[in-house]
Parts: sequence; structure tokens; C-alpha cells
Amino acid sequence: MRRYLVAAALVLSLGACGTSPETPPAPVASNVADIAAGSTYNDRDVMFLQMLVDHQQQGLQMAEIGASRATRSDVADLARAVELTQTDELAMMKNWLTEWGKPTAVDKRVSVHADHGGLPSTTDAEIDSLRTVGKAEFETAFLNLFLAHQHNAVEMAQLELDKGTNEQAKQFAERVKESRTDQVQQMLRLLNG
Repeated sequence: MRRYLVAAALVLSLGACGTSPETPPAPVASNVADIAAGSTYNDRDVMFLQMLVDHQQQGLQMAEIGASRATRSDVADLARAVELTQTDELAMMKNWLTEWGKPTAVDKRVSVHADHGGLPSTTDAEIDSLRTVGKAEFETAFLNLFLAHQHNAVEMAQLELDKGTNEQAKQFAERVKESRTDQVQQMLRLLNG
């Protein structure tokens, strides 16, 4: 049920923008992954989705570790909520890239992304450290790493908002910016609580 509510909220936030009384509302998809992107896009839209696919795959690894290792229920709940939301978003982004005939994997050569601020990425070593850090330090280590990770998502979303052309991708970027900013604030409260 929770997954459905998260998906419904994203569908509503993506589908409601730009409607007017004269314009019939866009058809509502029953699943976030079923939302179509449309055929108009630019290189920025493609790069945003490719970079965010990579980013969210890392985020899902961290969230899975957080959900299984956290002893604080508020931290475990945050990790589980991220798993639900980002799994659906990941499927949607891959569908959009496939719809456009573009690879779903990002080219990780630094030079390719230099004009776009580089490819912000959490390293494999940082993610692996969450598996081995002591139990007493886990929540602090997880929240600090995941906070920085989600801040990077906000930066990627802003680049899409500045230079993307696909309306669905831009609406999604706005949603990412808002939700990840909220998560950063929540993690700051959890660290200070």
C-alpha cells in the first residue's frame, strides 16, 4: 500500500503541472514506471537521466544497507522509504531512456561530464564501508554519507531544470530537487537528534 501511495503522489505531481481549465488533464498512469516521457528531448535531458540512474543505483545500495543495519527505527524507516520511491523512479528513468533509444548506463569517463560539473558519485569504497562500520557508529556514518549523496541529486536536478527541454524530465527534476532537499533536512535533524 505504501508503494502505491508513493507512486500515486509522484504521478499526481508529474501529471498535474501545466493543466488549465480548458486543457483536459493528462491520463494518469497506474504506476510511476508507466509514465511516458514524450519524444522531445535534448542532450541535457538524456545526461540527467543517465547520471541519475547511476546515482540512484548507488542510493538503493545504501538504502538497502541502511534498512538492514540501522538500529534506530527512524533511520531504518527513512532507508525503506527511499528504497520504495527510488526503485519506481529508476524503472521510469530507464523506460524513458529506452523510449528515446538511449543507453541506460552512464559513460563514466570524467571528460564526458566535465561541462556538466562532473559525475558526482559516491565511491564503491564509501558504500562498502557502511557494511563494515561498527554498529555504534552506523547511523552517523550512514546519515553523513547518504546526506552528501542526496545533495548531489539536488545539484543534478538543478542542472536539468536550467538546461533540459523535456517537460516530463523537468517536472521529475523538480520533484527530485524538492524530495531530496527534504531528505537532507530530515537527515540533518536525525544527526542532531
